[in-house]
Amino acid sequence: MHGGPLIVSDVMTHTVAAIGRGASFKEIVRMMQDWKASALPVLEGEGRVVGVVSEADLLPKEGVRDDEPDLTGSETAESGTAESGTDSGSSSPFARLHGHAPLAKADAVTAGDLMTAPAVTVRADATLAQAARTMARARVKRLPVVDDVGMLEGIVSRGDLLKVFLRGDEEIAEEVRRVLGSCCPAPLSAVSVDVEDGVVTLGGHLGDTSLVPVVARLARAVEGVVDVEFDLADEAAGTA
Repeated sequence: MHGGPLIVSDVMTHTVAAIGRGASFKEIVRMMQDWKASALPVLEGEGRVVGVVSEADLLPKEGVRDDEPDLTGSETAESGTAESGTDSGSSSPFARLHGHAPLAKADAVTAGDLMTAPAVTVRADATLAQAARTMARARVKRLPVVDDVGMLEGIVSRGDLLKVFLRGDEEIAEEVRRVLGSCCPAPLSAVSVDVEDGVVTLGGHLGDTSLVPVVARLARAVEGVVDVEFDLADEAAGTA
């Protein structure tokens, strides 16, 4: 790293496939195929993100084919209950289908009806850790990157966030040395830093073993670090 943590703008894709509210179902599928994208931002105006259409939004159209409606109404006696206060007609297969939010999308034919809104987005200046937490909480694979007024600037995917683990071992080692040296240089002057496949091993003499959790946390915060281990002389530090 050079002076700070990586941010979304360092790894995001700037050229993005996007659609308008009026895009048709087949147009959306075709664009996903052409761009090899699992989700597309939906824009209005001059490029403000108002939603996202994902493969999950499209699948109910295919899944509903297995629902064979009972046109005779023979199911109504069992499915309608006095407690619910619904009449027998409202419990038909068609009514139940249209009343079920996820399956209701099976009838949608435009991006405006299919999209999930509001869109979960991220700013370009967010750290990769912040973007990863947003993805995890929202359970999405891609995030539109927007400016302070919601205009589309790019897109960041799970794969983009994992690029930090492609950093070379020596580059990681140099940053770990810099971070540890700038935070607490005196006690760590005799600590060696070795990295192999992203695993940092801190050796030598730490002096104060109470610093082990602090040192581990600092080293683990360096992007690209997979794990932190200790091999300290005459000190039972174990593995962080």
